[in-house]
Amino acid sequence: MTALPAVAAPRISRATYERLARRARLLSWLSLAWMTVEGAVAITAGLVASSIALVGFGLDSAIEGFASLVIVWRFTGSRMFSAVAETRAQKLVAIQFFLLAPYVAVESVRALIGGERPDETWVGMALAASSVVLMPLLGIAKQRIADQIGSAATKGEGRQNMLCAYLAAALLVGLAGNALVGAWWLDPGVGLLIAGVAVKEGREAWRGEGCCVSSPLDGAGFDDADCADDCCAH
Repeated sequence: MTALPAVAAPRISRATYERLARRARLLSWLSLAWMTVEGAVAITAGLVASSIALVGFGLDSAIEGFASLVIVWRFTGSRMFSAVAETRAQKLVAIQFFLLAPYVAVESVRALIGGERPDETWVGMALAASSVVLMPLLGIAKQRIADQIGSAATKGEGRQNMLCAYLAAALLVGLAGNALVGAWWLDPGVGLLIAGVAVKEGREAWRGEGCCVSSPLDGAGFDDADCADDCCAH
């Protein structure tokens, strides 16, 4: 059997890379601003209502905020073109998932065993609903940029935003179920879901998930023309 010739990955221009990197940094600043508000409101409302799922959601917001700071650091100054900075940022983003899981899992199991019933929290439900709308917009935008510049770190942060949206939807179901029909067990159940998904996403982020675009991250340099490959057109 004749081996197929290797196909070189398409390359993007330096100007395009810089433009997309700056956009990724701006999106991370926007995420950080929202996560600061979301985390503070969720943790406060969760403590008042004794909702482990809501507190866990707030902690997830704080962790995602740190991940956003990592991406801002990654694309600032000379680190914009540093493969070492990319690897460090990728690992730091992945670690954030693992920080969340143990606390939420333990507290959720404790709440289930003890039969702790959270109070109603309409503030928490409104917050979860807003995240369901906003987070996919940020997550999809970041993942598209990540595919274009081959940044697993940016891809990981975008996945965290998507995870936040999924968890916000689950949280909304749990809080509404408790408020409307007294299904208190939905709250710690959602907490366990948050912990499980965080571990899964953390493992995938640690391994890295870039795209086929060549960039300074793989030592292939830049091209003078913009990338026109299918994976860059997402």
